[in-house]
Amino acid sequence: MIYKIAVKDARYKLDGNAGSDAIHRDPVYSYAVTQLADDSGITGTGFAFTLGEGNDLVCKAAEYYAQKLVGKDIEETMADFGTLFKQLSDDQQFRWLGPHKGVVHLALASVTNACYDLWAKKKGLPLWKLLADLSPEAVVNTLDFSYLEDALTKEQAIVLLTEQQAGKATRGGILKTGYPGYDTSVGWFNYSDEKVRENCKKAIVAGFTAMKLKVGSADPERDIRRAHIVREVAGADVKVMLDANQQWNLPDAISICKKLTDVNPYWIEEPTHPDDVLAHRKLAREIAPVKLALGEHVPNKVIFKNYLQAEAAAFVQVDAVRVGGVSEFLTVSLLCKKFGIPVVPHVGDMGQLHQHLVLFNHIAMGHEALFLEHIPHLQKHFVHPANVKNGVYETPQEAGSSCELIGITI
Repeated sequence: MIYKIAVKDARYKLDGNAGSDAIHRDPVYSYAVTQLADDSGITGTGFAFTLGEGNDLVCKAAEYYAQKLVGKDIEETMADFGTLFKQLSDDQQFRWLGPHKGVVHLALASVTNACYDLWAKKKGLPLWKLLADLSPEAVVNTLDFSYLEDALTKEQAIVLLTEQQAGKATRGGILKTGYPGYDTSVGWFNYSDEKVRENCKKAIVAGFTAMKLKVGSADPERDIRRAHIVREVAGADVKVMLDANQQWNLPDAISICKKLTDVNPYWIEEPTHPDDVLAHRKLAREIAPVKLALGEHVPNKVIFKNYLQAEAAAFVQVDAVRVGGVSEFLTVSLLCKKFGIPVVPHVGDMGQLHQHLVLFNHIAMGHEALFLEHIPHLQKHFVHPANVKNGVYETPQEAGSSCELIGITI
């Protein structure tokens, strides 16, 4: 039984110009951390990701949600977590502040993720294994399909997962080989051209076969020049992604994206405002065959549904510390599987939680194992940091979701 909760505000200043992009020039990577203490002596840890001053608002909301779990048994809770998730996300005190977005939804993510971590620890299993061993019905019972019925029902989700059962053993081979990563730190926005060039060389030596550059400069020629630097160093066979972090309006996005096609980008990420589904659809058609990736700032399953229905995204970057946590992440992954779109998460968690979720997506859901973003800057703060060697995430073996932070205790 959960008998005690704690919510902590954890903030980490980055070194140098790390983390900078076209919108966030001086970010402070921050976590609203929820801890759930069980009377068996186990503590579940979950968090949502922010970039600084707003973190305390998320913590305050997370305390409200977490208090509702006191006295609950985690096994019984997770057996029908989808129902609880809907009740919490529709809480009449908070729903007006969303619905299902912003501070309150980030808070729900923190609490939800703590529930999954506690559940896995109670089972003595890494989260990926707990999820992969569940029956399709048990997985679906942890999810909320409200507002998705026109695209995916609970019954259809069970069928989808059931159809993938036969291939689980074969796809489980990835547990030995590891899940591929890509280096997102070669080209932070405020890095000099020389540092971008140096970082690209280091990434190749480290075994990465894909890397990402931040674009969205006031002068598009800067973006074009730096993109060519990355392509020159990386060579033709390395995947190069470009991330504008929502900087452009639609006319500028069309113009600049067309100029960037010379470097053969694997995708162009977050080109314009994340709420503007129709702008992304128009842009996707204008710059095809160059593909769009998005999802870092898409707050919930309904908007992801709209993007998929509009055929506006070729890659979905749903983030379990941005949407309503693991539950909503898995719901969006099922939607993407239904629509045939790959899931390549944004990693506000630095890949800690998502290394578990992409393994489940591949093994149990049949998603292609493309790669997972790798950001190393907070590695020293985790009890069990993600282990990336030769450009590959090694499979985590510790019980839980790898989200415990050093020095954060209940």
